[in-house]
Amino acid sequence: MGRRRLSLALGVLLAVAVYAVLVPWISGIDDRITDFAIARQAPSGAHWFGTDAAGRDLFVRIAAAIRVSLLVAIGSALLATVLGVLVGTASALAGGWIDRVVMRIADTANALPHLLLGIVIVALFRGSVVAVVLSIGLTHWVQVARIVRAETLGLRDREYIAAARLAGASRGHVLARHLLPAVAPQALIAVVLLLPHAVWHESTLSFLGFGLSPHEPSLGTLLSEARSSLLLGGWWTLVFPAGVLVVTTLAVAVAGSALRMLLIPPKPSKVPL
Repeated sequence: MGRRRLSLALGVLLAVAVYAVLVPWISGIDDRITDFAIARQAPSGAHWFGTDAAGRDLFVRIAAAIRVSLLVAIGSALLATVLGVLVGTASALAGGWIDRVVMRIADTANALPHLLLGIVIVALFRGSVVAVVLSIGLTHWVQVARIVRAETLGLRDREYIAAARLAGASRGHVLARHLLPAVAPQALIAVVLLLPHAVWHESTLSFLGFGLSPHEPSLGTLLSEARSSLLLGGWWTLVFPAGVLVVTTLAVAVAGSALRMLLIPPKPSKVPL
């Protein structure tokens, strides 16, 4: 069942990736060029998804938006996962008061509203892709750190870890050679599961006007632009970007869930004899 769900989700993501990469290249249309003579045209044979308020073809512009949103999401998920893995493993390996202080810092970071903190970060560098990546990555590492810390606490007392310490291995050596490879499956799952959340977060920031610049195509900026067109009857400016956003994030979420079941199967319950 898990393999079937993973195959289906990966098939959907492959189709989305092919659409995002090939459509702008095959169409030969520059999604940045405006033509107000064909603004807000409904879907037709000439423009499958219609046009936006500036006369840009939405079928091509949504493909370009997917690339930007996914690149931002991948960068954010990798940053959050790397921070979480390093903090979680180092905290568990150090133990004692260092572990307690790090966890209190993590509790404080987790207590802050992620969206508001993200808005503060991106407001300092308006329209910057790097700022959006930092705003998402720096607000979503805590859960990864907690999971990795719990995994590391269960590993640090294993016999091979104790043998490495007795042989004179430093904490850095134990971390790099034994602990990090052991938590690699958790890190991979964390990256995949953070992707849909990062896509929604980027879309929310851009929709509110704090993310990417309006001329930058992303799913959030397209949804933000659709607000004015929707009031004038341009339903397609909202339906198609929102549909692509929902399909993409659902496919990534299903892939992450299936991957988690395959890499970390549930432990069988003990049946009393």
